Amino acid sequence: MKKNKKVILITGASSGIGFDAAQTLARQGHTVYAAARRTELMEPLKTDGVRTMRMDVTDEASMTAGVKAVMEAEGRIDVLVNNAGYGYFGAVENVTMEEARRQVEVNVFGLAELCRLVLPVMRKQREGRIINTSSIAGKMVMPFGAWYHVSKYAVEALSDALRMEMKPFGVDVVLIEPGGIKTDWGIIAARHLAESSKGTAYEKEALQEADLLHEAYAGKYLSSPKVVTRAISRAVNSRCPKTRYRIGRFATTAIWAHTLLPARWWDGMMRQGMQMKLPNGMQNGGKQTA
Repeated sequence: MKKNKKVILITGASSGIGFDAAQTLARQGHTVYAAARRTELMEPLKTDGVRTMRMDVTDEASMTAGVKAVMEAEGRIDVLVNNAGYGYFGAVENVTMEEARRQVEVNVFGLAELCRLVLPVMRKQREGRIINTSSIAGKMVMPFGAWYHVSKYAVEALSDALRMEMKPFGVDVVLIEPGGIKTDWGIIAARHLAESSKGTAYEKEALQEADLLHEAYAGKYLSSPKVVTRAISRAVNSRCPKTRYRIGRFATTAIWAHTLLPARWWDGMMRQGMQMKLPNGMQNGGKQTA
């Protein structure tokens, strides 16, 4: 591994998938720079040799300073892992344009700006790798998730275009497309959905979906974040990585169903799904707060 040691910058590393991936890649012998807004949450990563930095992906100056710091210390950046992102669920009518713009700013424009900042470095090196964390939400749609889906569809399109543009310069662009992964993401999204729908015409159905999200993400039904870390690790270490790593519960079946089913069938299945309960033994029964 020392022979193939890479300088890696990973965003959204204060918790969940980003934290786990930063730790794993550092233990493999890579030089890892972990970035997030809350640096105190990344302190444990330092025991594995991870360098931590504060970065806000909605702040251009913050991103520019972060990339500059890595270049001054290492002289190169081999891999960018765009992992930062979040989900705010709610009916299109209920989600303010301010919140919609913020979600796209974090999930799309922050990711794109970091790509723009490292691309000149990678072109000069004539090699590099950009790994963008997307989702099956960039391939199929649930009710009340419009703006999150918009952001992930955009990440898919941006990554596909970038992959073709960077091919002549030896830079790979890889998409990670997780399905249902057990992190706090779903609990937070459920909370946002309940908050944005309270007292509105959508309250009944929205609360049903929020309860289902909460039950799934608080229980044992979904895949471990480790499956995403393994995919990121393969994308980093492979000599010829795949263009897409689709992993986690529902990742393949959901996209297959969305592709093959008539739109009205999919719509009906999603609406019915909001009223389902997980099988016994698949949830832990307790409510958690994010």
